Amino acid sequence: MTENHTLGNKTLGVLSDTHLSDIKDCADLANFLIAGPFKDVDMILHAGDHTSADLEACFYPIPFLSVRGNMDHQLTDLPQYRILNINNYNIALIHGWGHPDGLEERILTLFAGQSLDVIIYGHSHFPVCHRINNTLMFNPGSPTDKRRSPIYSVGILQLGDKVQGFHVEIDNLSS
Repeated sequence: MTENHTLGNKTLGVLSDTHLSDIKDCADLANFLIAGPFKDVDMILHAGDHTSADLEACFYPIPFLSVRGNMDHQLTDLPQYRILNINNYNIALIHGWGHPDGLEERILTLFAGQSLDVIIYGHSHFPVCHRINNTLMFNPGSPTDKRRSPIYSVGILQLGDKVQGFHVEIDNLSS
């Protein structure tokens, strides 16, 4: 089932793999992003692995939609994926699973036959922004745990005449 949303400013903040367990860390991340890269966003999408149920509340009052990641054992009320229609763009939101190699192929297979403008995913902690056919594949990376990525990052999606995505490199917040 597709969830419908209409936004005014048409800018989405995108997160994944925050892996935060402490309310103070959640609040620090939210305050940093709201004052900086997410200053003008209308909505925040999180592609899973919050690890804290407190994260959504820290972004209040900005609308926050998310999915469950493989580390979100306590967040059983979150769906594994969702399909959103935001300003007439069909956007899939999923965490992903398995080894990073082949991750996009597995996700594309799951959504085969669906008409999607964007697929937002996480799991690999690696920022990605490219098109496969007419679908923008977008992974924001991670703001807290870069693993094999060269940077800590979050994402921005702009919903104008077409969907455009870009990454914002951020400093390691734990230093």
